[in-house]
Amino acid sequence: MEEGTNRVALVTGANKGIGREIARQLGKLGMTVLVGARDEGRGEEAARELGGEGIDARFVRLDVTDQETVDAAARSIDGEFGRLDVLVNNAGIPAGGGWATTPLRATEYTADLVRAVYEVNVLGAVAVTHAMIPLLRRSPSARVVNMSSELGSLAALSDPGAVEELDPSLQIAGGLGLLAYNSSKAALDAITLMYAGELGGEGVLVNAASPGYTATDLNGHTGPLTVEEAATVPVKAATLPDDGPTGRFLSRYGEAPW
Repeated sequence: MEEGTNRVALVTGANKGIGREIARQLGKLGMTVLVGARDEGRGEEAARELGGEGIDARFVRLDVTDQETVDAAARSIDGEFGRLDVLVNNAGIPAGGGWATTPLRATEYTADLVRAVYEVNVLGAVAVTHAMIPLLRRSPSARVVNMSSELGSLAALSDPGAVEELDPSLQIAGGLGLLAYNSSKAALDAITLMYAGELGGEGVLVNAASPGYTATDLNGHTGPLTVEEAATVPVKAATLPDDGPTGRFLSRYGEAPW
């Protein structure tokens, strides 16, 4: 895939943290980056900050749990660009306090807690991807990146010690007790494979990417990695060459097992 001018990338949840850094790094490669955010003030501020670095950044109001904003974003992108080259489904939330407080035990999760996480991490990604597929199909080399985690790896969940082997930064107490978050990422991984299988023949590469355990609001800034370090994997997945992989789970340490 050629880098540079005229390529258009949409990053959801891009007003802060890893999402904003992904937008920044893609913008530094010459792409027009669409800063997807549900809060207009924060989204506009992020776009202005990126613009101050010489990046062509534009705010797009997008709440992944609100179909009207998703559809409106797709219409706006269609009207201005006629296509979408890169989609990064970055928006995500934890549950039960996340890593910032003592995690809930798996048996303490209610359906409502799990549902709230799935609305963003799973259904939100499906809503946005579905709306953008017609635009992605118009790109000569589209890329879709779903932000996942080794904590959602079934291989790791079946062997708790395997998580730290996959990514040493995930040495967190109770990490495997995050039922809603972990299972939502496992579901997202399955969705990634399904999209990759259907779209691969059309030149649309779809991969899951793990940023690693990063200091962000999601975990109370307890992760050892910086957002700059975390963004490298999804940015690499967003800029794969045309003969690059699809339907893979990419991490800082290579390819992770599903």
